[in-house]
Parts: sequence; C-alpha cells; structure tokens
Amino acid sequence: MTQATSLPGMLALWASSHIAGGNAEYVDALYEAYLQDPNGIPPEWRDYFDQLPRVATETTSIHDVPHSVLRDRFARISKMRVRTDATVSHDSHATEYERKQVRVVQLISAYRQRGHQQAKLDPLALNERPDVPDLTLSFHELSEADLDTTFQVGTGYFGRAEATLAQIRSDLESTYCAQVGAEFMHIVDTEERHWIMSRMEAVRSAPEFATQQRLNILRQLNGAEGLERSLGSKYPGTKRFGLEGGESLVPMMAEAIQRIGGYGAKEICIGMAHRGRLNMLVNILGKNPVHLFDEFEGKATYSGSGDVKYHQGFSSNMMTPGGEVHLSLAFNPSHLEIVSPVVEGSVRARQDRREDASGIQLCPSSFMVMRPLRGRVW
Repeated sequence: MTQATSLPGMLALWASSHIAGGNAEYVDALYEAYLQDPNGIPPEWRDYFDQLPRVATETTSIHDVPHSVLRDRFARISKMRVRTDATVSHDSHATEYERKQVRVVQLISAYRQRGHQQAKLDPLALNERPDVPDLTLSFHELSEADLDTTFQVGTGYFGRAEATLAQIRSDLESTYCAQVGAEFMHIVDTEERHWIMSRMEAVRSAPEFATQQRLNILRQLNGAEGLERSLGSKYPGTKRFGLEGGESLVPMMAEAIQRIGGYGAKEICIGMAHRGRLNMLVNILGKNPVHLFDEFEGKATYSGSGDVKYHQGFSSNMMTPGGEVHLSLAFNPSHLEIVSPVVEGSVRARQDRREDASGIQLCPSSFMVMRPLRGRVW
C-alpha cells in the first residue's frame, strides 16, 4: 500500500481511497488491533499507522489510546448527573406522577377486562354483584386525593386525550359497569378488540337512537314479550325454554340482519340452543304463530321427525338495504356443542355452491341465551 503524496487530481483520490468514510469502521478496528499488537495486522497497514503523526502534551504520552476506551469513558460520564436539591425534588415529583400515570393505565385495562363482572345485569337486584378488587383505586395504589389530577387516557376512545382521574373513573363505570356488560379482552385479534373498545367507549355504552329507531325497538321488545306471555298463559307447564329476561335478543338480531345484508351478505346461517328459539322462529324468521300453536296442541302438519318443537329449524327471506337475504335457523341437536360446527360446515358448503371465495355472501351466527331474568346473550 502506498501513502497518498502530491499526486494530482483523480490519482490522489485513488491513492487515499482506503481511508474513505465508508471504510471508517474497518480502519478503526484495524487501528485498535494495531495499538494492541502492531505485528498482528497486515504489514502495509502497520507501515501506514507507523507514519501517522504523534502529538505529546504535558498530560498525555506520545502513545495513542484506543478509541473504545475513550468511548466507554464518555459513556460513563454521560450517565453521571450533577444533582442539586431542586433537581432531586423535581425529579422525585415527576417520577411519582409517572408512576401514577402507569397505574391509571392499569386501572383502565382492569375495567376493560373485568368491568362486566360489576355490570348491572339484574333488573330485579336479586343477585349481589361480585366484589372485584381490580376496579378499586386502592388496588392500583391510587386514592381520592388523585381524583382531580389530570392523566393521559391512552387510546383516546373516550373523545379526549387526557382527563382527570374522576372523569376517567366515571367514564369507565358508565361504559363497562352499567346495563351493558362486555367480556371481550380474551379476543386474540387486536384489531377486533380495539373495534369493540372504540364502539363502546365513544358512546359510554349508551348510543343515541332516533325516535323511529326507538319505536322499532319498543315494538320488537313488545312482540318478544307478548309471545312469551301468550305461550306461558295458554300452555302453562309446557316446556318451551322461554326468552324471559333476554328479549333484547330480538331487536339485536333484527338490527344485525339489516346491517349484514347492507354489507352484501346473501345468506345468514343461525345456530342456537333451545332457549329463545321459539321467539326467534316467530319474531325474526317469520314463522306463522298458528303453526307454533298447533305444535303445542299436538296438531303438527307434518310427521316423521319426532323431534320437539324447540329443536325445529326454519328458513325464510328478509329484505335488507343490500337486497333480499336468506335466513336459515339450523335444527338444534340435544348435544349443544354440535350446533356451531354444523353451522360452520353448512356455511362452507354454501360458499362453495355460490363460489364465494371472499366469504362476503355467507355469514354464520352462533350464540346461546342463558339464564332468564338476567338478559344474558352469549
């Protein structure tokens, strides 16, 4: 290797190309090795480093110091802070606020995970709600003294970037511990979880409905309750697995079908257990109540199935904003765990028949209504 001399123009650049910026890390590593053992590097590089100028001062010797030693030294110096009493006081206050901010985020997460356990689902107040320590301020090392302190909300679904702890707690109580309980944090898909959070927290689980929407919901609830009252009074003692306490299933399903049809679905396959099936057949799928009453009275218009009335399936068509949608309620086996795979298999077969590779035209819906007087829909 030849050192760059007074060669003109491009020749001079070529002669010094080995120390260009792109080779800095490589040259630096060679120089470190040279300082440790000059004979451990190629001779041409040793000659080059030998010819570098050396500068000695009153405090340093003529021997150079490896760059790694200097880097480590400055790294240690950068971590050594000059602290005054004011700095210590300010840092202590800031650190305590940051700790409380973390606890507030944990409190919000706790409401999202376990708020449904404190939801007011029992209109008769017959059952005492379980104690959930995670939803208390003290559990997260917060207190009433922090209620007026402003903290960051996080995702901002509540319509603000920050709020006082009192506002945050009030919003969480309204969203997750009122008349709607939502258990959804077990969902693996992050986008799905955030979708549910955004829909609930934006309206505090209390959406505003137009007058006509409210009237439609009232009409559907009256229809659901009226059928249950009629069956209960006309056929007392007959097993029917009523929907009492879960009548909200009817307006919920009616709205879901309209929206799903508006998104382009052509068929909806429904699977559910016995409770609420009779109401679903009449008030959603449009089964003639006369036929249902005939089944209660043993006047079946068909024979051969031998199954009970609350296991029967049904199909019909319903008009939606996206056009006509075919609804089918799968027959219900006594082994309830079979319902969902049967519905999924039926949907898959229908997708193949329709050549629906995107999965937009077919929609499976599987759920279970539990516990009368609690209004719980799973």
